[in-house]
Amino acid sequence: MSENAQTNTVTDTLFGDDHKKRAEAWFATVRNNLCARLEDLEQAVDVHDLNREFEPKTFEKKSWERPDGGGGTMAVLREGRVFEKAGVNISTVHGEFSEEFRARIPGASEDPRFWASGVSVVVHPRSPKVPIAHMNTRMIMTTQGWFGGGGDLTPVFPNDAETARFHQAYKDACDSHDPTYYKKYKKWCDEYFFLPHRGEARGVGGIFYDNLWSGDWEKDFAYTQDIGRTFVQVYPDIARDKMNEIWTPEDRQAQRLKRGRYVEFNLLYDRGTIFGLKTGGNVDAILMSLPPDVAWP
Repeated sequence: MSENAQTNTVTDTLFGDDHKKRAEAWFATVRNNLCARLEDLEQAVDVHDLNREFEPKTFEKKSWERPDGGGGTMAVLREGRVFEKAGVNISTVHGEFSEEFRARIPGASEDPRFWASGVSVVVHPRSPKVPIAHMNTRMIMTTQGWFGGGGDLTPVFPNDAETARFHQAYKDACDSHDPTYYKKYKKWCDEYFFLPHRGEARGVGGIFYDNLWSGDWEKDFAYTQDIGRTFVQVYPDIARDKMNEIWTPEDRQAQRLKRGRYVEFNLLYDRGTIFGLKTGGNVDAILMSLPPDVAWP
């Protein structure tokens, strides 16, 4: 748990059924809104030789059930004209943590039962000029309760103006709730999305937060909602500005190598991947983040 987080005992009045339903419904709303915006781009892109063979695609949804409680829906767009692979998954699961995993989750050592709901997004564009992107928000309950999430950008060819635009959007969202959030969560993102074995960042960052419990559920939920809204607004706008640029075979190879870094992080260090696999989640949904075409030197 972060040094600034406060612990709490979950009660019916604190994180009751109404809170669960509202959070779960919101994560589905984020999914629907983002899918609609990305599908719009599939229709709006210019047709040129590099993408002429591909047709505009829509998200295909597939629901799944978790044997030990809960389930979710995968929404994946594959082989599109703008997006080679984009996944916007929602899930709500409950059950008990394994003995091995209890000590790693706040509040689970006292009682192994948990409830978790969230939305998880990873976008792998076809064009190397459009940045890879990730976002997720979640609400988790054990004997404690908290929110977490964030959004970050992984361009193949970093652009200072584009990076500043993405960060400013999240700074504005953070500042509207707490002036300390952006600096703190940007730093956390920079430290979290880092590949120690390579000594390099995965991308140009964004924000990352976890174990957020201020003592006011409504306040923390409102902030978490704005993190989702911000991504739904800023990322499709960035993609629209870059999706019609021409790229070369050399650009494409650079993209495949960058995707390799993405794979390394998600399989070795990502908390969401570990959480999903350790709690019996849907493996296809958990590994949705992996790109369809990747290379290593």
